[in-house]
Amino acid sequence: MSGTIVDPRMAAARAAPKRRLRLSWSDPLFRAIVWQVVIIGLAVLLAWYLIGNTNRNLAARHIATGFAFLGRVAGIPIGESLIPYNPAVDTFGRALLIGVLNTLEVSAIGIVAATIIGTLVGIGRLSGNWLLARLTGFYVETVRDIPLLLQLLFWYALLHNLPQPRQSLRVGDAVFLSNRGLKLPLLNWEPAHGWALLALVAGAVGTVLWNRHVRRRQEATGIRSPVWPVALSLLIGLPLAVWALLGAPLSWDMPALRGFNFQGGGTISPEFFALLLGLVVYTAAYIAEVVRSGIQAVSLGQREAGSALGLHRGTILRRIVLPQALRVIIPPLTSQYLNLTKNSSLAVAIGFQDVVSIANTTLNQTGQAIEGIAYIMAVYLTISLSISAFMNWYNNHVALVGR
Repeated sequence: MSGTIVDPRMAAARAAPKRRLRLSWSDPLFRAIVWQVVIIGLAVLLAWYLIGNTNRNLAARHIATGFAFLGRVAGIPIGESLIPYNPAVDTFGRALLIGVLNTLEVSAIGIVAATIIGTLVGIGRLSGNWLLARLTGFYVETVRDIPLLLQLLFWYALLHNLPQPRQSLRVGDAVFLSNRGLKLPLLNWEPAHGWALLALVAGAVGTVLWNRHVRRRQEATGIRSPVWPVALSLLIGLPLAVWALLGAPLSWDMPALRGFNFQGGGTISPEFFALLLGLVVYTAAYIAEVVRSGIQAVSLGQREAGSALGLHRGTILRRIVLPQALRVIIPPLTSQYLNLTKNSSLAVAIGFQDVVSIANTTLNQTGQAIEGIAYIMAVYLTISLSISAFMNWYNNHVALVGR
C-alpha cells in the first residue's frame, strides 16, 4: 500500500481549515477571548479588594496574621493520637498534624468498612430470599431517612450508657466493651514485624506483576498459568519467612482490670467508635443503592448466558456481573467516599478530636481565625482531590477501551 497515490483534492477536503482571529465583535472567537479576559480581571480585582480589606481590618484590631503560631507550644490536651504528643512541649503544628491523622484514620477505615457492608447489602436487596431482601431494604430506607448527626448522637449515647468497666461485656479474657471504650489486645511491635509488613507490601506488588504477566501470556498463547500458588507464596509465605528469619517474635499486651479501669492493651474510645459506626452505617446505605443500581444495569442476558453454561449463581455474580457493574458503580461510589470523608467533620459534635475540632481550639486560643479556617479547607480539599484522582485512575483502568 506504500505506492498508493492519494488524490490531493481529497487530502485538502479532509484537512480542517485554519480559523483566523478577526478583531471584530462579530467574530465568536474574539468575543470568547474578551469575555474570558474580563471575567479573569474581575475575579482578580475582587480577590485584591477582599484581601486588602481583610488586612486593613486585622491591622485596625491589632490582630497578627500568618502561620507563625504553628511553632508555639500548644497546651491542647488530645485524648488519642497516632503519634506521640505532649501538650506541655509540642506545638500547634504538631497538634494540627494529629488532627489530620485522626481524620485520615477514621476516613480510611470507614471507606473500607462501608464498601464491604454496602456491597453485601446491595447484593442482598436483589436476593431471591424474601426475608433477606426485605431486611436489607428496610435498613437502606430507614438509615437514609435519618440525619447523620442524629445517628452519631445515638451511637455516642448508646456507647456511653454501656456498663462500667467492672461490669463490662467480655469476649473471653482479652476483649472488653464498657463505657470507657473497646479494649483489645495490642501487639508488642518489634523491628521484625516492620520487615514482615514490608515483605507483605513487596509480595502484593509481586502478585500484581505476576497477574499481569499471566494475562499477557494468555492473550499471546491462550495458555493461562495458575495465579493463586504464586499469590499465596508472596502474600503469606514471604512475610512469614522474613518474620521467622528475624526470630519470630510474638507477644501481646493484654488488657486487664486494675481497680476501676483497665490497664494495658489497646483502646478504641467511645468517641472514635461512635463516629466510625455512624459514618459506616450511614454511608453503607447509600453505597448499597449504588451497588444495586450497578448490578441492575448489567443486561439480564449476561446472567442467562452464564446459567446456560452451567455456572453457579455466585460465580456468575463474581465473574460476570460485578466486573461489568463496576463501570457503572465507580463514579457514584467516588461521591460517597468524598461524602464520608467530609462528614467526618461532624466528629466535633461528639467530642472526637479530628482536624476540625483541634483547629477550632487552636483558632480560639490564638485568634488566627482566617488561618485556622484556611487550614481546614486545605486539608479537606487535599484529601478530596486525592480520593478523586485515585478513583478516576481506577475508573479509567476498568473502563472499556474504545476501538
